[in-house]
Amino acid sequence: MVMENLTFGRNITRQYDLKGALHARFNSAAEGSGDVLLDQNFVNDMNSSPLYVSNQAKRLLQRAVWNDTTFLNSINVMDYSLLVGVDTERRELVCGIIDYLRQYTWDKQLETWVKSSLVVPKNLLPTVISPKEYKKRFRKFMSTYFLSVPDHWCSQGSSDPCQLCGTPNDASSQPKSLNGISA
Repeated sequence: MVMENLTFGRNITRQYDLKGALHARFNSAAEGSGDVLLDQNFVNDMNSSPLYVSNQAKRLLQRAVWNDTTFLNSINVMDYSLLVGVDTERRELVCGIIDYLRQYTWDKQLETWVKSSLVVPKNLLPTVISPKEYKKRFRKFMSTYFLSVPDHWCSQGSSDPCQLCGTPNDASSQPKSLNGISA
């Protein structure tokens, strides 16, 4: 339901389901615009064809991620994702946290202990981690892989959008987007 509302009325050409982990997070079958890509796809795409946001937009995204993950951690929830849609028509990213229904109950705690003690090599984190560790990993990923450009690159006084991040330079169009990110 969140996904449908987030992308309603938009021309989403790529969408990513980001959890902040790279291990086993690649969708090799993704070919069409309707396929959901994962974290490793996002990192690969940022290396080959980066999506830039303004510094202000990145700060807003980080604040929203910080607040949402603080709340989700406080109610013992983990395994959520940030859905990121690329709207090429409006030159915006749309973002929203999805899949936030899994609590870290005793069975997940046991799974974490078993995987970290017996299965997973010592240099890797287990795939199931506590809400506190999940929150830290999630925040770090979102901070690292969303690339920003200086705000003044996006405000040169013309009505054309910034060529890097798509931010409208006309002040009258600012409420339409949060400098490249709509939440």
